[in-house]
Order: sequence, then C-alpha cells, then structure tokens
Amino acid sequence: MQIESASGRTPGRIVIAASIGLIVVVWAFNFIAAKIGLQYLPPLAMGSFRVVLAGAVMVPVYIGFSRLPAFAEASNLRQRGFVARDFWVFLYLGFFGVTVNQICFTTGLRFTSVSHAAIIVGMGPIYILALAVLLRLESATSHKVIGMLIALLGIAVLASENGISVHSASLEGDAITMTGSIGFAMYVVLGKRVAGKYDPLTMTAFNHFAGALIVLPVAIYEAANLYRTGNWRLPWQAWAAVLYMAIFSSALAYVFYFWLLGYLEASQLGAFTYLLPVLATILGIWWLREKGSWSQVLGGVIALGGVYWIESGRAPTVKDSAAP
Repeated sequence: MQIESASGRTPGRIVIAASIGLIVVVWAFNFIAAKIGLQYLPPLAMGSFRVVLAGAVMVPVYIGFSRLPAFAEASNLRQRGFVARDFWVFLYLGFFGVTVNQICFTTGLRFTSVSHAAIIVGMGPIYILALAVLLRLESATSHKVIGMLIALLGIAVLASENGISVHSASLEGDAITMTGSIGFAMYVVLGKRVAGKYDPLTMTAFNHFAGALIVLPVAIYEAANLYRTGNWRLPWQAWAAVLYMAIFSSALAYVFYFWLLGYLEASQLGAFTYLLPVLATILGIWWLREKGSWSQVLGGVIALGGVYWIESGRAPTVKDSAAP
C-alpha cells in the first residue's frame, strides 16, 4: 500500500532519509528512556504502563489513519469485517510482539547495559532465521549457518566481558533482553503466515490493543502497589520516560514506519536499523556515563558482522527488524 502525500507526489530522498533517521534516533533514545525510568519504577510497572499506554495511544492513531482513502482500499479486514479467527491472530501476535517483547526489553535493561541490549536487539534477523528454520519456513544453508556461528561468537565475547557466570546480573539481563527479541522474532515468523490478510497499520494497531489487554491486569496491580506503598509520587523523569516509550517509541515510530513502507521495501527500511546498536551504545556512554570497553566493541562488531553475512547471502525479499 502506498499513501500519497498531500501534493499527490512521492516525497523526495531527503524527506525519506530524514524520516528514517528520525525513527533510528527515536528507537535509540528508547534505551536511554528505559534506563532513566528504571531508576524510579520497578521493571514490571514501567513495562506494563508502557504497553497499556501505547495501546491507548494507538486508538486515535488507527481511527485517524482509517479515514484515509488509501487505507480503506488496502484494508481487507475493514472490507470483510471481523471474524473469530482475527481476534485469535491478534491475541497471539500481540502476546509475542508486544507483551513479551516490550516487557522483557524493559526488564532486561534493569540488569544489563545499553550497549549489550542494543547489540542483542540488533541481532533480530538471527533469531528470525533460526525460528524460520526450526519451523521449516526457510532452509539452513551453509552461508546462513556460518553467519549464525559468527554472531554467536560475538555474543560469547560480549558475555565474557565481566566473566561468564550464572550469577552475573549482566548475563541475566542479556538473557531477558534476548527473550524479548525472540518474542518479536516469533511475532515476525508467525505474522508472515497472515501478512497477506492484514495491512501493516491494522496489524500494528490491533496487536498493540491485544498486548495492552493482556498486560492491563499487571499494570493495575503495579499501580495499586505503588499507591499502597506510598511510592506513587514519582519524579517527572519517571513519567516522562514512560510517556516517551509509549508515545514516541511505540505509537508514533510505528506510524512513521508504516508511512515509509508506502515508498520503500521492508528490506530497504530494515537495513537502516543496523545503525541502531551503534547510536544506542554511543548515547549510553555519553548520556548515562556507561563504561565502554574494547571487548564490547569487538563483540558487537563480530555479532553484527554475522547478521550482515547472513543478510548479504539472502535473495532480495521482505525482511523484518525488531523494534525495541
């Protein structure tokens, strides 16, 4: 689907490049916002508040876009109406793509650094490929296997930075963050099976609605617990972080992503997200004063090199990238 601009012409390269850059910057600052918010809020509280608020914000976004003629023409769901299977599809996709992904992303950052989390999230195509092979949606060629081994070596180098131990907080955080990324990979792999039935905006909006409904009881419990313990009066930085993650990183970034898909292939757009780990790491060192190390650089380069090796051997096709 392609959405016409107000003038009816395709936007220029500068506009498209600026929009892509905006998405990368917004998602990179998402790591910083999460770290700031976690200084004041428990991980489950922050993660659940973000998911519920993002679902609420997607309501006016969906209603606004649904009035566009281009959307009405492309929305099969709007033309045929809801059936029971649609609710089931949005429920399991919302569980993996929104609930697991965003809750684990927030919780993982409580125990690991921005640089570690950014590289793990940036390896999204590896998790997608592994699940696609396991579900027999793709074949495991030698080129892909070599790339996966290279990426795993990079993660091993990253994990060995402070010594590999099951009692390491960083290792625990890395594992939780990876679980969230694997949840998004499940969303991508399962979503490919039904991608032809729904347009991107409908998929994004209703998956957020489903994720918000799943997490709502947790959010209510966490809010009641904050009120009961007298910790409800939090600094403005905590609420600003939650609002940023819900409104900018979830709702508005997805709208820009959806708009750009009208002019670019998903593979073209996804390629730019390889800048995300680099920018997020730089922001973590500069803004949060996180300590950088050569093992981080080496592990990150090896891991992302493995991702690039796999993608360089793919035929031109649609590729999805994980959103933090």
